Amino acid sequence: MPATQEDLMRFLDGLGIAVTTVSHPPLFTVGQSQALRGEIPGGHTKNLFLKDKKDQVFLLVAGEDAHIDLKHLHHRIGASGRLSFGKPELLQELLGVAPGAVTAFGLINDVPPRVQVVLDAALMQEEIVNCHPLVNTATTSIASAGLLAFIRATGHEPRIVPLDDDAPAPEL
Repeated sequence: MPATQEDLMRFLDGLGIAVTTVSHPPLFTVGQSQALRGEIPGGHTKNLFLKDKKDQVFLLVAGEDAHIDLKHLHHRIGASGRLSFGKPELLQELLGVAPGAVTAFGLINDVPPRVQVVLDAALMQEEIVNCHPLVNTATTSIASAGLLAFIRATGHEPRIVPLDDDAPAPEL
C-alpha cells in the first residue's frame, strides 16, 4: 500500500526536515495551480513521469514555467531514445500517486528505487520548492536542500540538469 500524506509527513519529520503544507481544492494542471495557490512563496513545480524505449523510468521535477521539448529531452537526460509519458498504472505502481498528483514526494513509494530522478537546475536555485504531498489537494513547501535530503533518504540519487529548452544541454 502506498504511503499516505501522513506517512510522508512522519518520514520528513524523522529526517528533521521542516515543511509547511497548505490545503486547497484539487489541482490537476500548472494553470489551475497558478490561479489558486495565492501567495505561497518559492519555486512551484511541474512534474513529468516519463519512460524511454528501454523502459527506464524518469521523474522530472522542473519549475512550472520551464519549456521542455520532449522530442529532444532524451539527449539532455541520457535516456535511450525518445521519451513518452508513463502509463497511469505504472505511475501508481512506482510512485503511489494518480495523474494530477505527480510529485517528487512520490519517491517514498519507489522501493526498491527504479525511477531515475532529474531535477531542473534552475528550480534547485530556489530557496523553497513547492510540491504536492502525494495528493493534489495540498501544497508542501520544503527547502531545496531538504528536498535533496528527502530524495537521497528514499534511496535515489537525483541528477540536477538544466531542463528548460533555453538552457544549454550538459555534456554527457
